[in-house]
Amino acid sequence: MITADLILPSLYHLQRLGRIGTITVCALASGPLKALAESAPIREAFPGSSFTAQPPLSAPAEEKSPGLFGRLVKELPPRQIAVIAVPDPAHYELVMQALESDQHVICVKPLVLKGEHAAQIEAEARRRGLFVGVEYHKRFDRRSLVARRDYRAGKFGEFRFGEARLMEPYYYRRSNFQNWFLPEATDPFTYVGCHYVDLVLFITGLRPVEVAVSGVRGRFPNGNEGILWSVAAVRWENGALLSVANGLGYPDQAAGSNDQGLVMYCEGPASSAMIVHDDHHRGVAHSYLEPRDADGSRYSYVSPDFFRLVPWEGEGLRPIGYGYDSLEALVDAAQRVDAAAGGLNGAAAGKARADALDAIDQAALVATPANSSANDLVVEAGRLSITGGGRPVRIQWSGSSGRVVPA
Repeated sequence: MITADLILPSLYHLQRLGRIGTITVCALASGPLKALAESAPIREAFPGSSFTAQPPLSAPAEEKSPGLFGRLVKELPPRQIAVIAVPDPAHYELVMQALESDQHVICVKPLVLKGEHAAQIEAEARRRGLFVGVEYHKRFDRRSLVARRDYRAGKFGEFRFGEARLMEPYYYRRSNFQNWFLPEATDPFTYVGCHYVDLVLFITGLRPVEVAVSGVRGRFPNGNEGILWSVAAVRWENGALLSVANGLGYPDQAAGSNDQGLVMYCEGPASSAMIVHDDHHRGVAHSYLEPRDADGSRYSYVSPDFFRLVPWEGEGLRPIGYGYDSLEALVDAAQRVDAAAGGLNGAAAGKARADALDAIDQAALVATPANSSANDLVVEAGRLSITGGGRPVRIQWSGSSGRVVPA
């Protein structure tokens, strides 16, 4: 879904701007690739654009191609960009395969499910002078950028308590989620709660030190069990507390495609302050003559802030919103690393790439394994907590390195 809704349209636009070259899309079987190639919204927005499908679109839909991604990245010239958009448990293996084939990587969130895997990815990428970026697009929401600047300028005081929610639509249960979104693999906090953990980290610079997550289990239409709802309590190093509620159950017929938002309460010496982000409504609503889709309502929140395809002076439509801004920034970061070494060889090229990677890590606008490792530790701690009955799990820090300490 994220490939059709965000990633491929963004890459198509960067391609027609001349920023990137050919695009290959790989899947386990041809079925999803056919749906992507035949997507009416994408074809309308990008007439004439296409991707190379692997396996080919002519392959039988039931024919599986395990290991295809690993073979393809080995065949690529070095220092291309591999975009990883697969279920959470497969991220680590595919990211490492791409790095071992000397490819830059952009990965959907969360990067990995264990802190040690994030550290291994960071070390391997640094050894090879490669960029790894995590697609935490909420960092590029203009609200987030304003809040980060003002918080770090001291205008809010100190974060003390917050509430976040992100409820994905019910139809996720009828999708491929029912085959992989299993209790032993992931849960709503891991899948989408990490967005708001990262956002608080991004705004405040604080590190998490304890996580407790409880879940509610249910059945997917195919009978598989999953954790369908969750609530987490994340404690931060200054004692602040953030609650995060998540689920796969926002009504398909309701106005928004999901329900999400963040409230952060802060304190100063003699007064309090707050940051409120209504990421659900955002003040734009349309009422249509017919339902917007097979299960949708006629009344819809249609905020253009995250991602929309709109008219522009060129052919077709162009993407706008912070989702596109995030993909553009990640692609640009990978290209900056290589541009820094232009005309250089050997140790001089390696140092130039390392300096560029340092600058990206330290700016901390795009998420990298170095500047977002706390998220992977929170995910690891959250998985231990939710599968262990909701008990708190600590994160212990030593300098810039952290580790999960099971109770």
